[in-house]
Amino acid sequence: MKSFKNHLSLIMAIVTILFSLQIFTITERAIDAYESNLKENYSIVVVSEKKISQKTFQQMHPLIKKSELISADHVLKNIKLQMKQTNIKLLKTALPKFYRIHLSKFPSPDQIDAITNAIKEHVGVTRVESFENSHNTTYKLLLLFKQVVLVLAIFIFVVTSLLMLKEMRIWQFQHTERMSIMALFGAPVWLRSAVLFRLAVIDALLATLIACIVFVGMVNYGWIESELDVIGIHITIFDLFNDGLSMLMLALGLSLFLATMIVLGHKEEV
Repeated sequence: MKSFKNHLSLIMAIVTILFSLQIFTITERAIDAYESNLKENYSIVVVSEKKISQKTFQQMHPLIKKSELISADHVLKNIKLQMKQTNIKLLKTALPKFYRIHLSKFPSPDQIDAITNAIKEHVGVTRVESFENSHNTTYKLLLLFKQVVLVLAIFIFVVTSLLMLKEMRIWQFQHTERMSIMALFGAPVWLRSAVLFRLAVIDALLATLIACIVFVGMVNYGWIESELDVIGIHITIFDLFNDGLSMLMLALGLSLFLATMIVLGHKEEV
């Protein structure tokens, strides 16, 4: 019964790490999708006295993806009723050109400054509106959320790894007598510790299986996807092949690494 509890403790510790890893992966995917949405909705408005081609805009900065000319009708729609048609045509020719600039990715504040300065240097440009205050607030909140999630994932990983190490030491103490007898017959330390590696591998496999079942169930239930749909984000919550393989590699790698640390530490004590 005691041995079973030790097994269960290690399995749950590995499941916790795998669960936090997948949650972090889901969060990263959601943030990337949100950044993509922000990129599509974000644009810079440029006012110029001269016509500027899309190719010219693209040469100003690598992040500039495309440009589009804003029709003067949008500018004049509020005053059409107060002016004659002839005067409106004359005003259209006198108005500067308005452009909306789209970027290839959601920029950082430094990139916004670089793009704005590059456009302002072009002859004929009189004004560049990058909506900097609103952009910087959104970007900083996004960056803060990323950092918080990363810190939590690292904290869970470290604490749970220490718990796994403690459980493996308990295993070693439980098999000390058997290992000592094998040592008397000249068995190498790796052979004496074979049971430790076997248990580590078995628990890693069981933990991966449990984690995969949990996330497959979450995908089938669909509550995470429905919550993300509310804010217009569509991502892959769990890919059984790719994410499952990543979980298996992490579980096996971490378990074998900690088992190796236990074995090397025991060797030093001898």
